[in-house]
This record gives sequence, structure tokens and C-alpha cells, in this order.
Amino acid sequence: MMLFIVTCFKQGQIDGLEEAIGVLNFILIPSAETKQILVENDHIIESLTWVLCCEMENHLTVKSHTMLVLKKLIEATSSSVLERLKPEFFSRIVRILRSGITQQGINATLHVLLEASPWGRNRIMMVETNTVYELIELELGFPEKRTTELILGILFHLCSCPDGRAQFLSHRGSIAVVSMRILRVSPAVDDQAVSILSMICKFSGTYMVLQEMLKVGAVSKLCSLLQVDCATSLKDHVRKILRSHFQKWSDSPCIGGSQGINPS
Repeated sequence: MMLFIVTCFKQGQIDGLEEAIGVLNFILIPSAETKQILVENDHIIESLTWVLCCEMENHLTVKSHTMLVLKKLIEATSSSVLERLKPEFFSRIVRILRSGITQQGINATLHVLLEASPWGRNRIMMVETNTVYELIELELGFPEKRTTELILGILFHLCSCPDGRAQFLSHRGSIAVVSMRILRVSPAVDDQAVSILSMICKFSGTYMVLQEMLKVGAVSKLCSLLQVDCATSLKDHVRKILRSHFQKWSDSPCIGGSQGINPS
């Protein structure tokens, strides 16, 4: 079935493509053989991303099924395949987030991006395709819990590079939306949100950025984490952030009421 999709890609034809993608999504169980085929045949990933650009009658369903297939393949593949992904792969996938597909398709798309994001080369390409901006826009729509966890997981990786942090800060709602998710979604989101804010403070903590954190309630949320039952390691991380910028935030009421953060 995968070879049929590759043939469609090479010949530029879409007859039977919708049915093939639907069947492949239903029957595909990645195996060691599948993993080896992916290593040896670059056209499989390329063919599936090509499908995302094809206009068909049931294009939302087809694109969602395609992303589910890509998710299964990417999760099963080796690092050598993830290291060879091309810019077109990310531009087409990010376009899917922008244009909209089913909720299941969105989560599959985010899974694919998360699997690819630990590689520096991939992070650069993702930033170049405005992935950070699109993720923030998606999160501003108050998605379901699992979607938020995936989004913040990807943002964590992308904010580890300078261009990713710059793109994050270029969106006026970035700090606010990440801060708002603290203590509202899950412990995993709390960890990711604190890590993102920590990198922003440490590497991009200009006066304006630190004041923005005060303004949108990020500092208040960090202080709140010290008052609730959460992991000791998370509280230690929060204290480190607050101590590092104590002088800039010392006028905030929440800073004055928090124990153990005065660096003196």
C-alpha cells in the first residue's frame, strides 16, 4: 500500500489515493521491516507529505488520516530518518495546523513535530516555517488537555534555540498563554511552562520581557507554584527563576509573600 502511494506521488496522480490512505491508516502496524523500509526509501515520507497538498473531495479526512500514518511511521523510525527530514516536510505540516483538520489529526501532527524537535537541524527548519507562532495561535484557542501538553512540549524544544525564543517573544500573547496554563491543565504542562519561562528569563530576559511577565501574571503564577502541592524539583526550579530576577520583581506583592526566594 505504501508503494502505491509512492507511485501516485511519482506520477502526480490522485486516483485511488483517498482509499489507499484510509486503508493504510487502518492496517498499519509499524514493524522492524517498516523501519528498515523507511531508512532505505526516502520517498515514503516525501510521498505522504505530498498527499497533504493534494486537493480531494474529502480532503480533511484524507489529511487527518495521512497525519495519523505519518505519526505511526515517525514514532517507529530511526534517528537517521529524523535527521534527514527536509524543509518541505515541516512547511507542509505547519500549513496543516494553520488550515485546520480534525482534532485527532491535529494531535497526530503535534506528535510528529514533537518527535522531530530534539534535533537541532529540525528545530531550525521548524522556526523558519513559523512553527512557534502557529503553536501559540493554536494554544490561544483553548484546546483539549493532550493538545496543550503536546504544544508546550514542542515549544520547550524550540525555545532552546535563540531564533525560537525570538519568534516566541515576537508573538504578543506568548508569555501570557504559557503562564495561564500553569496549574490549570496537568503537572506535565506545569513542568514545560516553567522550563519555557526559565529559558526566556535566562537567555532573553530584557527589562521589557521581565516587565511583561509581571504584567500578564507570569510571576504571580510562578509564586503560586510555591504555595501548592507539587514536585520539589519544580519548586526548586521556580525559586531559581525568582531569585535570579528578584531585584526586577521585588515590588510585586507575590514576591514579598514568597518564602526562600530572597537571594540575600
